[in-house]
Amino acid sequence: MLSENSRNMESLQTVALILLPMFIGFAIRLPKPYLRFADRLLNALVYVILLLIGMGLAHMGGLLRQLGNIALYTSVLSILLILCNLSALMLLDKLLPWQGKIVQESECASHSFGGSLGQIIVVGLGILLGLWLPESILPSERAATAALMLLVFVVGLQLRGNGIPLKTVLLNTRGMQICIVFVFSSLLAGMLFAACFNDVSWSKGLALSSGYGWYSLSGIMMTKAYGADWGSVALFNDLLREFFALTFVPVLMRRSSAAAVGIGGATSLDFTLPLIRRSGGLAAVTVAISFGFITNLLAPLLMLVFSAFK
Repeated sequence: MLSENSRNMESLQTVALILLPMFIGFAIRLPKPYLRFADRLLNALVYVILLLIGMGLAHMGGLLRQLGNIALYTSVLSILLILCNLSALMLLDKLLPWQGKIVQESECASHSFGGSLGQIIVVGLGILLGLWLPESILPSERAATAALMLLVFVVGLQLRGNGIPLKTVLLNTRGMQICIVFVFSSLLAGMLFAACFNDVSWSKGLALSSGYGWYSLSGIMMTKAYGADWGSVALFNDLLREFFALTFVPVLMRRSSAAAVGIGGATSLDFTLPLIRRSGGLAAVTVAISFGFITNLLAPLLMLVFSAFK
């Protein structure tokens, strides 16, 4: 009973550490010139966290022996998530068509795609540094937690900096519809993932499927909950979601606007938003911001809730 109460207390503390900085950031309205600095700081923090995650992976016992399992779990989880999300979101468009205006423009995602590739390279660099540097001088886990708290604080600043009132975001009907379908189809994928492997509980499957593309968050949270190997699965799964979104958003927008907006998950608010803007127009941007805002709030909360069941 004592250990259970201790675990619940730790979960509440983790919720506060993750969500409180975001709400504090959202309560602060920065002038636009400072928002540019916030954008640069956020990009830098993403790379710092990925580097720290890589260093942590370097000291995971039997890293090389685990690579095959990590690749298998990541591949299966990513395929299930993308298939379930796409099927459900395309069905939404058929049952409840959206009348937003689609803008046909030439697309070039090479810059964003290269940025995603650079993020994977940074993880690899972190692994190399972790193997090369003495363990005594490597950053502690607290450094990653502090960087994560600062990152979600800056995300809160950016959410407020979009200039869209919270009421407008939460009451965007299409954004809410896409979010509901996306979340439930992701949960279905998590359950299917758990059914595929004997060593994956239903709660672990649901937790791993709730990262929604926020790899810098899911990598750290799943590492704390299940260990570095499962943190790696979460990290690479959410990075693959970003790769897929950056590659296929323009194609999907011509066939299913809900799939185009939703497939990027939480990245629809940042990394994939410019692509959504160019391929779907301003109407799609409003929906994407609403959807991305809600999924940014849900991702840490759902990962914490599901991982608490172990």
